[in-house]
Amino acid sequence: MSTIESTSRPGVDRRTLLKTGVAVISGAALGRFVSASAAAAKRGKPTEFQIACMTLPYGQFSLQRALTGIKAAGYEYVAWGTRHVETPGGPRVPLLPADAPPARAKELGKRCRDMGLGPLMMFSTVYPEATDGLEILTNRVKQAAAAGIPQVLTFGHTEGGNAMLWIERFKKLAPIARDHGVMIVVKQHGGSTGTGEACAKITREVDDPAVMVNFDAGNVMDYLNLDPIPDIRKCADVVRSFCIKDHRNWPKDQDCGPGFGEIDHYRLLDPVAFTGLKMPLCCENTFAPLLARPDKPEGVDDLALRARLFLETVIAGLQA
Repeated sequence: MSTIESTSRPGVDRRTLLKTGVAVISGAALGRFVSASAAAAKRGKPTEFQIACMTLPYGQFSLQRALTGIKAAGYEYVAWGTRHVETPGGPRVPLLPADAPPARAKELGKRCRDMGLGPLMMFSTVYPEATDGLEILTNRVKQAAAAGIPQVLTFGHTEGGNAMLWIERFKKLAPIARDHGVMIVVKQHGGSTGTGEACAKITREVDDPAVMVNFDAGNVMDYLNLDPIPDIRKCADVVRSFCIKDHRNWPKDQDCGPGFGEIDHYRLLDPVAFTGLKMPLCCENTFAPLLARPDKPEGVDDLALRARLFLETVIAGLQA
């Protein structure tokens, strides 16, 4: 006698019992599906992470070679670094000087787009509290607007920053940035502004959507030796982009490319994975720890490709 037959009640045939069992199982599965759908709806619309490679890892090569390598590594977006060696054996020269006219930035923006790369971010190259900080940041905003770059990145001195002066200047800069369709983002760089929580405190005081936080987990771990995961949970609501770099404390204290270090990028991106916003993830460091940096651009290309694939895998998993 089968198990079903042996457990059937009088008056209930095999077919009826099977139908009942299927219904119970289907109901349970439907309940799980509804619960999962409700949870997904509660999280909101997935964030549109825009994975970019900075030209910074290519600093020892020309800007053109950087753009060529970044495109070949499969990126759709680029973030401007600071300096490049434009002639073999020559010095590093600014990608875009702080006092350059906006027209020059517009040309660089077009150059990137003609290669199929959308520029997302540029460095301000000035501390907000610097004597000429207000002037330079204003021109950087104008350069970014001309180039079609949505974010200008700034940060404080590693030994600290004047929070009150930052707030005063950002309140002056915010309407200028808004008028030009640009956002100023502030990242962690040691000292009193070495955490996302500290940067968020400043941006919340400014209270303007044109001044937000960029999160640099590698810097939080490097400069302050703090776990960046609890930190991002304290500022996720005002984070609008990331400078992507990983970090290791062992066997050597060293920054590195994403996935090579000790930072859990699943936990790092989870608090902002369902914001419905566009959010640049700009790879600032792609290098492998303990190994010498490549002396040929093809080696940098390989590491840039690896960083992109790693981040795409993390995002796909989080938003599945």
